[in-house]
Amino acid sequence: MPPAAKAGLVDALAQALDRTRISSAACDRTAYARDLWPRGLIGVAHGDVAPSPPDVVVWPETTAEVAAIVKVAVARGVPVVPFGAGSGVTGATWPTHGGIMLDLKRMNRFVALDGDALTATFECGIVGEHLEHELVRRGYTMGHFPSSIFCSTLGGWLAARSAGQASTRYGKIEDMVQGLEVVTGSGQVVRTGTSTVGPDWNQIFVGSEGTLGVITEATVRIARAPEVQLMRGWEFARPSAGLEAIRRLLQRGLRPAFVRLYDEIDTFIAHLGTSGPWRGRAGRRAPGPDGALDELRRAALSLAIPHVGPLARAALGLFDRVSRSGCLLVLGYEGDRALCTAEEQVGNAELVRAGGRDLGPAPGLRWLEHRYDISYKQSKVFHDGAFVDTMEVATTWEHLLEMYEAVKRAVGRHAMVMAHFSHAYPEGCSIYFTFVGGSSSRREAERIYDACWRDGLHAALGASGTVSHHHGIGLSKAGFMQEHHGELMAMLRALKRVLDPAGIMNPGKLGLP
Repeated sequence: MPPAAKAGLVDALAQALDRTRISSAACDRTAYARDLWPRGLIGVAHGDVAPSPPDVVVWPETTAEVAAIVKVAVARGVPVVPFGAGSGVTGATWPTHGGIMLDLKRMNRFVALDGDALTATFECGIVGEHLEHELVRRGYTMGHFPSSIFCSTLGGWLAARSAGQASTRYGKIEDMVQGLEVVTGSGQVVRTGTSTVGPDWNQIFVGSEGTLGVITEATVRIARAPEVQLMRGWEFARPSAGLEAIRRLLQRGLRPAFVRLYDEIDTFIAHLGTSGPWRGRAGRRAPGPDGALDELRRAALSLAIPHVGPLARAALGLFDRVSRSGCLLVLGYEGDRALCTAEEQVGNAELVRAGGRDLGPAPGLRWLEHRYDISYKQSKVFHDGAFVDTMEVATTWEHLLEMYEAVKRAVGRHAMVMAHFSHAYPEGCSIYFTFVGGSSSRREAERIYDACWRDGLHAALGASGTVSHHHGIGLSKAGFMQEHHGELMAMLRALKRVLDPAGIMNPGKLGLP
């Protein structure tokens, strides 16, 4: 944007909100130039720290201010990109066309709570951990615990169809939402609610990633704070056995809160550097290889992590030959003590019948204590000159193992890959792949990274899977939206034209123009 036009935009925005909450300073524009999309972090490692800066950053405090800002943008044909906490991993908040970055974190108020209806209303700029604290001190929980809970907002959860670690019991964010306040792309304020007549307007805006409007307030379903948490670890010989056990558990009608099955590699890596990670009841010897084999497996993985191609495949082949530790299943129930105790007893019997080995509470409690740690370890991979990303896809039980093998094989041609199965439901399950690769050349690293996503998502779609379960689409997966949705993309484009006639709302995301 030319300097004169930028100055005129700032002056126009100053009619909508205080000038101290408007900035075109270089430091602010740099800070809002990207989110945590790992492809962008490859560029950061090579000195490209601000690939796509906005022209202006604004910090509204009310829905009325948001509406006024959007109307200024419509009048001037300037893009608007809603921003939560910047922890997204798909490039969904990259202002690829410049314009106005709309940081909503000052809209962070607790609005209301209805204990009889079990609903609560918040402004959407509230950070997840703060939201949960507001509920906990009143005796409730939202039951929504994404790994990014310390650095993501309610609005970001809604925009990307977030899932929390307890989604098997409480559902994903789209299952929780009861009503929204939204500023559309024309600057109009609309309110949705639960309706049994016609379309569910909540679901029109949930997952829209700011392309149809700005979600400013939400009413969500809550639950009473759990009386008890019962955590446990189980060992299964292979992923197939663990998945069959989970399916039988859920289709029997049990409702565990936490369900996480790690494949062999992810099981081992998740416990590197721990003391007796498999140790369950006191005095029980940890199963699996002895210390010498552990060291051999560590050596194999240390070779594989920073490299791709033949060396990585050879190292992982060595890992497979010495790996006999099986797969760890972490399972936990929470809620009413009597109900959870009964569900755990029934579930334990079902898991034993499915071939599971009971490891006692220790592995589950350890996971609960450290469940947010992994998000803070990924930066070390970039620091060491490699990259790491996660691919969360989902499908029905019928196709789950097929998708697991297909995606692992496709991504494994380019990088080291491991997986865990989480967000499990009676109908199916999500697979959370983690892949690590790298190159000293930025161009080569980006080529490898793009190949992982291209081949991995094609494999997922070929196995009747989704291209995302809870991270959203953004720029990362935009090219797969047409293949995923087919003719329904025409309906999404039509919604875009109605709700955002000027085409200013977060352009280029969700596979939209």
